[in-house]
This record gives sequence, structure tokens and C-alpha cells, in this order.
Amino acid sequence: MTCLLCKFGTYAPGKVTVKIERGAAIVLIKEVPAEVCDTCGNYLVNQKITREILEIANNAFDNGAELEIRTLIAA
Repeated sequence: MTCLLCKFGTYAPGKVTVKIERGAAIVLIKEVPAEVCDTCGNYLVNQKITREILEIANNAFDNGAELEIRTLIAA
């Protein structure tokens, strides 16, 4: 599939680090499986992984994290 952002590259399976910010708090989630553009690095994450990422981030924010770094353990 042609990249939705740069219109030149194509997506291939890979892993990315996702950064989520809420106010001054930041959650970094490493090793997230995604489809990554080979030209610009834009990435797409499926719905199941997106739900996992949001659950991790919401838990961190709810627990008062200012900066949290996690590695996604995909099943």
C-alpha cells in the first residue's frame, strides 16, 4: 500500500515507539508492531494494538505519571 502521508513509500511490517502526551505528562511505548513507511517513517497501527496502547497510557496518566516508558509485550 502506498504511504498515506508522503505518497511515495510503501508500508512494511516493523516496530515503532509511540509517544502519547496529556498535559505535561508523557508516555512512551516501545516495540509497538506497526506498518511503517520505508520512505518517511509514517506508521499505521491496527485496532487491537491501538486499544492496548491507549489502555497503557490511560493507566499511567490515571496513576499520576509525569513520564513513563513501557515496552509493549504483544501477545
